[in-house]
Amino acid sequence: MMAATVVSWIRMWTRRAPVLWLPLLLVAVATAVATAVATEQQVPLVLWSSDRDLWAPVADTHEGHITSDMQLSTYLDPALELGPRNVLLFLQDKLSIEDFTAYGGVFGNKQDSAFSNLENALDLAPSSLVLPAVDWYAISTLTTYLQEKLGASPLHVDLATLKELKLNASLPALLLIRLPYTASSGLMAPREVLTGNDEVIGQVLSTLKSENVPYTAALTAVRPSRVARDVAMVAGGLGRQLLQTQVASPIHPPVSYNDTAPRILFWAQNFSVAYKDEWKDLTSLTFGVENLNLTGSFWNDSFAMLSLTYEPLFGATVTFKFILASRFYSVSARYWFTMERLEIHSNGSVAHFNVSQVTGPSIYSFHCEYISSLSKKGNLLVTNMPSLWQMTLHNFQIQAFNVTGEQFSYASDCAGFFSPGIWMGLLTTLFMLFIFTYGLHMILSLKTMDRFDDHKGPTITLTQIV
Repeated sequence: MMAATVVSWIRMWTRRAPVLWLPLLLVAVATAVATAVATEQQVPLVLWSSDRDLWAPVADTHEGHITSDMQLSTYLDPALELGPRNVLLFLQDKLSIEDFTAYGGVFGNKQDSAFSNLENALDLAPSSLVLPAVDWYAISTLTTYLQEKLGASPLHVDLATLKELKLNASLPALLLIRLPYTASSGLMAPREVLTGNDEVIGQVLSTLKSENVPYTAALTAVRPSRVARDVAMVAGGLGRQLLQTQVASPIHPPVSYNDTAPRILFWAQNFSVAYKDEWKDLTSLTFGVENLNLTGSFWNDSFAMLSLTYEPLFGATVTFKFILASRFYSVSARYWFTMERLEIHSNGSVAHFNVSQVTGPSIYSFHCEYISSLSKKGNLLVTNMPSLWQMTLHNFQIQAFNVTGEQFSYASDCAGFFSPGIWMGLLTTLFMLFIFTYGLHMILSLKTMDRFDDHKGPTITLTQIV
């Protein structure tokens, strides 16, 4: 039975990860970095339903396979179209595949498991599906996707409000139940928190069972609870460090401006601004915020403006305007976009920053590790006059043309292909090749003696020429 062996199957899946060797090759380094990034951006997804035959058996995929948003939609569409119209989404703050390995029942010992109610629900469910690794972007848009498919707004509920609800099997309902998670350094250990969350799942399912309401349920998380070591650490040295601490980087969906469809996408790992050398981190106020003020944003085929308004910020209402334009260039026979400028409006004054280096083909997005007014961060934000404002965007990415869905297109990066490390490697290789060539030339230039002194004959006399 698949449901009865979920935890043991997950444990086997994590143990069979291949060993990564550390060859001194650039290709291997790039692969290791990409693997570390992918590990940070995946969460598990568990689905089950009271209806039968909603999901066909998933074909075996290679180890480390990450389910994309397109693949996830192929799994969810049958359940939403053919299955019950009542959908439960148990959304935990953090969850990783390692949580099932560490806190699940060992060898079927459910008394030692922190997921006893979940395992029992999977055992009894006529249909179930386990996806060990789903891309974080697909999960970040899961609520919106379910809302569009069901035609019902998500309703945040708890146990008290759930008992008061009267669900109808014919009317669609999207119930969102938030579940917490804490690290071992918190007031409660992860096992205790996971056990408490599992009890909440059991009580919710018990309530629905008592009312004889058909349902489809999903358990997932906003971000992983266990994050691989930092990419910078991987790039600097692939060996594991002693007493290494794991640094979790925030994961959040991009800002999306929509009229009839998504038009402008904007994302940054960190968004910080300063006024009179007083810095504010706007990351949590910008990304993943449902009521973000985008008043003044505008889009057409050749011009786009993303307007972000915050109040109060530094004691006033502040608006950031990203202004982009798309033009056709006959030399390349294609459209290219350029960010014309970045404007900061506050107290009737406007600060202008030139960001013309943010450019690329209009079918692409743009990405840069740092877009900043600070010289040590590249100084890509240039102002013609002294300004009291400073800004830094880390892992900045934007796209304002040819947006398909809420996902960035291929990114045109601000960094050149030849990084300092590659240049050093090439120069060192050329220098060693020169030494080898010179040495080989010297060896091939050696000539053996063609005249020898014969002791039986007259001695060789060298006449001195005066």
